[in-house]
Amino acid sequence: MKFTSDYWENRYQENTARWDLGVISTPIKEYIDQLDNKEIKIGIPGGGNSYEAEYLFKNGFSNVYVIDIAALPLQNIQKRIPDFPKNQLLQKDFFDVALPFDLIIEQTFFCALDPTLRPAYAKKMHSLLTPQGKITGLLFNVPLYKDHPPFGGNTEEYKKLFEPYFDIEIMQTATNSVESRSGRELFIKMNKKQLV
Repeated sequence: MKFTSDYWENRYQENTARWDLGVISTPIKEYIDQLDNKEIKIGIPGGGNSYEAEYLFKNGFSNVYVIDIAALPLQNIQKRIPDFPKNQLLQKDFFDVALPFDLIIEQTFFCALDPTLRPAYAKKMHSLLTPQGKITGLLFNVPLYKDHPPFGGNTEEYKKLFEPYFDIEIMQTATNSVESRSGRELFIKMNKKQLV
């Protein structure tokens, strides 16, 4: 399955990206709230309308990049936050991005990718991070759909996928999910491994 930029443009135009909460998710908000270095370079791939980027920017994090294959959600961000730097809203395929990040926030991008791309996702995430870089965010811990996004999964599957590239510091059921996702999300924090 190949989900093109046109596919995603249509999803946003028709408002059928049902996992868009319309606000920052609580686990990610609480993680951001304990970050003290506001200079770090943060990437949000498949960011969509990215309420995470809005929250970060409004809280003094100026080095935030949102990557999405579709133009409409990036335009939505620009409308909501006119001061957000346009050169940090990247309409690109994630796999074509070459910027280094200290932190990548995972919020529903993984579940939107064709599952056959998951090994490539793990490898690409590793390559995008600085030596001390990390991924944090949320993964669905339920099966979900087989033929269209969002695609689900489980802890065992994710550990096999990420352990070659990351030291998994946290991968556990989020205790502070929004009500509609309670018990269905894993909070993750994974540190880049130095591969030999």
